[in-house]
Amino acid sequence: MKVFNGKNAAEDYMSNHTLTFSTPELTLMRFAFWLGDMVPDTKNPGQQMPRIMSFVEEKDFVPVEIVDDDKFVPTGAVKTIGDGLYGNVGSDVGSSSKFCSECGTKLSASARFCTECGATQD
Repeated sequence: MKVFNGKNAAEDYMSNHTLTFSTPELTLMRFAFWLGDMVPDTKNPGQQMPRIMSFVEEKDFVPVEIVDDDKFVPTGAVKTIGDGLYGNVGSDVGSSSKFCSECGTKLSASARFCTECGATQD
């Protein structure tokens, strides 16, 4: 598949011209004219081609893996869901519990935030 490498073309253009401080419309218009300029063809001596053709590359793309959103497969990135950084999500922890200072919801003793109202716990 033939693909236009716009990043290389823009870097080449900006390195040779001082239009980086102009308005975006003027820069884009001059960039388009620059891409359309006729330049010597490197593969066929004596021939000319539009400059844009020197930034067209032949690339093979690997097929993209289709993501199936209907099923969830854990990656193992999160090992513990309950006793993490913010305390235990479950409120059924027996005698080692406390209550939210804002809404009164029962929380675990290690909870830093309320699971109902989001208030920071002391």
